[in-house]
Amino acid sequence: MELELGLQLLVQGLPAIAQIFTALQEERLAVIKHEQAKEVHQFKSDESGENSPENRHLQKWRREQEIAVYHRETVLQLVNAGQEIAQKYPEYQKFIENWPLKILPAQFLTNPPNNAPKPLRIFLAPIKIQGNDIELEKIANWEINLAQSLREFLGKNYPLSSPERPVEFIAKAWKNQEFEQETSIKALVEVLKFEPTLILELEIIGKHLNFRIAYWGIAEPTYSYQTIISDFPYLEMVYAATKTRTLQWRETASKLLAAGVSLAEIQELGGENVKNLEVLEKELKWQDLGIVTKDLNLPYQCNEQDWQSLLKWLIGYHCFLAGWMADLHHLVNYKITPGLPKLLPNLNPKAPEDLLKIGISFYSNLFSRWENDAPDQVLESSVNLAKSLTVLADKYWATEQINYAIKFWLKQKRIPLNESNVSLETVQSLITVEDRNFLENIKACLLAIGDESCLKQVCRLLTVLEDLSSKTSGIEKSQKSLIKIPNNLSAITKNRDDLKVDNISIIHTLNGHSGKASSVAVSHDGSTLASGGDDNTIKLWHLGTGELLQTLNGNSGRVLAINVSPDGQILASSHRTSDRSCIKIWQLQTGELIRTLTGHHKWIYSLAISPDGKTLISGSHKIKTWQLETGEPLHSIPGHKKWVYSLAISPDGEKFASSGGDKTVKVWHLKTGELIHNLEGHFDWVRSVVISHDGEMLASGSDDNTIKLWNLQTGKLLRTLMGHSDWVLSLAFSPDGKTLISGSKDNTIRLWHLKTGKLLGTLTGHQKWVYSLAVSPDGQTFASGSEDKTVKIWRTL
Repeated sequence: MELELGLQLLVQGLPAIAQIFTALQEERLAVIKHEQAKEVHQFKSDESGENSPENRHLQKWRREQEIAVYHRETVLQLVNAGQEIAQKYPEYQKFIENWPLKILPAQFLTNPPNNAPKPLRIFLAPIKIQGNDIELEKIANWEINLAQSLREFLGKNYPLSSPERPVEFIAKAWKNQEFEQETSIKALVEVLKFEPTLILELEIIGKHLNFRIAYWGIAEPTYSYQTIISDFPYLEMVYAATKTRTLQWRETASKLLAAGVSLAEIQELGGENVKNLEVLEKELKWQDLGIVTKDLNLPYQCNEQDWQSLLKWLIGYHCFLAGWMADLHHLVNYKITPGLPKLLPNLNPKAPEDLLKIGISFYSNLFSRWENDAPDQVLESSVNLAKSLTVLADKYWATEQINYAIKFWLKQKRIPLNESNVSLETVQSLITVEDRNFLENIKACLLAIGDESCLKQVCRLLTVLEDLSSKTSGIEKSQKSLIKIPNNLSAITKNRDDLKVDNISIIHTLNGHSGKASSVAVSHDGSTLASGGDDNTIKLWHLGTGELLQTLNGNSGRVLAINVSPDGQILASSHRTSDRSCIKIWQLQTGELIRTLTGHHKWIYSLAISPDGKTLISGSHKIKTWQLETGEPLHSIPGHKKWVYSLAISPDGEKFASSGGDKTVKVWHLKTGELIHNLEGHFDWVRSVVISHDGEMLASGSDDNTIKLWNLQTGKLLRTLMGHSDWVLSLAFSPDGKTLISGSKDNTIRLWHLKTGKLLGTLTGHQKWVYSLAVSPDGQTFASGSEDKTVKIWRTL
């Protein structure tokens, strides 16, 4: 009881241990006196009932003896209470000393009104800075800006008074700047374990930035402490803003010079921009010479405007995570539909795309786990989420959520999902007027994303519903056609085709690599399989027997990509180390190293050889073409904004395709390097691109878990294939042009029917990511390389 009272007093805001001790003594003494008074009252009642003179003396003596006993017990109880309190005193004192906040719980803990959701409490931890760089002083003052921006965002969109998504934001709450991260978090959890809490924590260590969150929900047994951003080189963002400003000044200076302003006056007007321009031109010159300038201490002069670009970026992260976690809390505990998606278009600064992907994907995954427990809530919430996502510029998210909502609705109506075509008559027999609201909401979503084909189908269902409402005899004969649900909104497809996936089996598992098998290639005569790995080696295998023929070791670092020339004479490989990257050209039959090509400044993730065997293409941050026979560089194509992950050349040798980290697929003219098509549709990195053997179709696989099929000639998107649960890392066409094979981060290989887009089946043999695929010329055998360090050879039986 003493411990409970002590904690109660602590929570009520009494910081002095002496007050706690005194209160405990008084409370103990009051209890004892109360017990004594009850006993004395009982004695008096007994005495009044026995008035005979001969008993009074005896009763008086008994009362005096019992009072003496109570007195001794009281003294013993007080002594024991004092000893117990003395033992607890250090514990109380240590608890108060370790309490990390300036305010005590009683000062901010309140009970919400009846039936109102419990608010999420968000703390902004002090920015922790380690380093002597004078520029870090700028960051030290950003806590005020972050707090103000967060307060405005939450106050407008998640106010504490909100009946749906209340949030209480508390900044500047820590006692001092010596915030000891997880130690202080544990101290908070001990007292606030029944209070949903989020802590946002920013840490600067030298030239790197870390961003972490701590979170625990209502009565959760433990807390989550996660790093969201790790070792981010924040100065690169500041310098990028400086360089952009410098380039803008160069244009202005040129205009001033053309207007007749003297060079001396221009330099005076330019101020720090003049010196920055000298540094930038020197850096660009060094880069052209192949010098890596990223780690050089270049003397750029950054101003407040440049640093503000970093601050705005951090504000975007803080606001997004605060809104996302607030939605998470209210969704999980109160089934309240997320409010953040509809705020994203107007979030200033914009939400970072990596967080956007994680946050929105989480909502739909959460709905999937609720399907059995709360189906009505899932259906309503999924449609509301889809409506909120339609305001985004990228309609993929809304389309995905509409797709999920339709499939779940059909599942709830017990309409079979094994066909991509659903009979209108089947749907009509099961829908009721209660489905009107769902269909109207889906109609609004389709109007927003501009999907006219699907919109017509939903309108036809609404027409059927109108007929039911008016008690008509049935639907017109013209309406008894099939409703085709498009691929991007399709129900689960049935695996059926001439190809039997059950007839495909692993005939060899090759265990020669000690690191991941990052790339595989098959010679054009179908006899040799080449594999490149993280163990710095290239291994040559007999495709039929799985026998290791030779190991090529050029001591040039990890192998990123390999490719074999059409005549089977040349093997090209790209290698990486921490400080350089190169291409090696090998004689395939003998394993002899012919030459080494240098020219890329960064890692080379992709290689392709033209059908005539004369041209080699390599992809890094830039695309370069080479004369394969001599190694002479031909063109340098700076088309992509980020890494080029994959390359593919058309069978006629006229075009080639590239894909990269800028989420695009580009089609180029091989000889001139001219851009023919810029294909946009993926919302994440595009890891793989392949061209069909007839040169008509291009396939691309992305970190958005989808595969897209394009018309190579027109650039038109033909179809989107969805089935993988994680990144699509590798693709290969069958020689007959009927099947597409895909490998994924979800450890599976999937086969697709190109004409229909249907999933034919899934192969599970690898334990980790499937990085690479290569098909034999006869189409009966293909190889796969994986993160699990194996290469597997598959064959159709």
